[in-house]
Amino acid sequence: MTDLLTFLRRVPAIDPRIGHGESEGLWWVKLVIDVRHPLAWRVVQELAHVLNYLSIDERLPLVFKPVSPPPYMNGGPEEFLSWVIEAQAADFMPATCAKWLEGRLPDPVDDPSAWELEG
Repeated sequence: MTDLLTFLRRVPAIDPRIGHGESEGLWWVKLVIDVRHPLAWRVVQELAHVLNYLSIDERLPLVFKPVSPPPYMNGGPEEFLSWVIEAQAADFMPATCAKWLEGRLPDPVDDPSAWELEG
């Protein structure tokens, strides 16, 4: 899990306080992306592409999705929107997920200028 957490903490807009755990042999991480950060939605788009839809024919055995408590009881996305990466196969390790992300997200991942789209 350490490799994945270390990598995710380097991604712009991701809060370094990342929750994680395991249940029935499957791991998960829960993170917050600062929706006010100028790269927030680019980060969401890149993670969604790599983790959910990199290949139409060979999907990774995990899912990246938003989660939230009821907005009408708590507040808006600035405070209560989180994102979860959930493994869906026990043999897909967090370190493997980190390698997939590292090989496909902008490089270097912690350089905001690497995340800019060319015009």
